[in-house]
Amino acid sequence: MIGLLQRVKQARVEVVGECVGEIGQGILLLLGIEKEDNEAKAQRLCQRVLNYRIFSDSDDKMNLNLQQIQGQLLVVSQFTLVADTRKGNRPSFSSAAAPPTSEKLYEHFIQQARSAGVYCQTGLFGADMQVELINDGPVTFSLTV
Repeated sequence: MIGLLQRVKQARVEVVGECVGEIGQGILLLLGIEKEDNEAKAQRLCQRVLNYRIFSDSDDKMNLNLQQIQGQLLVVSQFTLVADTRKGNRPSFSSAAAPPTSEKLYEHFIQQARSAGVYCQTGLFGADMQVELINDGPVTFSLTV
């Protein structure tokens, strides 16, 4: 399971011109799910995302996590994160989990974040989405579990 975290001032996702998820300050998380992923990995990645210290403290050091700043989370499924790009001119998606498995783990991840008390918005699984964001920093990290 791969999570691409982007620290944002705001972010939103649209499907067919309609906003389906929008947040203020927090994290835009692009989530890629691989064949061997399971609920335990989803829980582990969720904990890492919520506890990852990427927000500035009073000394302007990255020492605070999403919950400490009462930030918001926007989770968008993105199977292209699991692409194998090591050779050739076309990515291979052979390591991506099948859509039913991916959707189940995507929903599990979201439920874990919400049960931790985080304001969590989402994209629409499997849809063609347009994502807008103001990346704060820019600060972007890739987490893998």
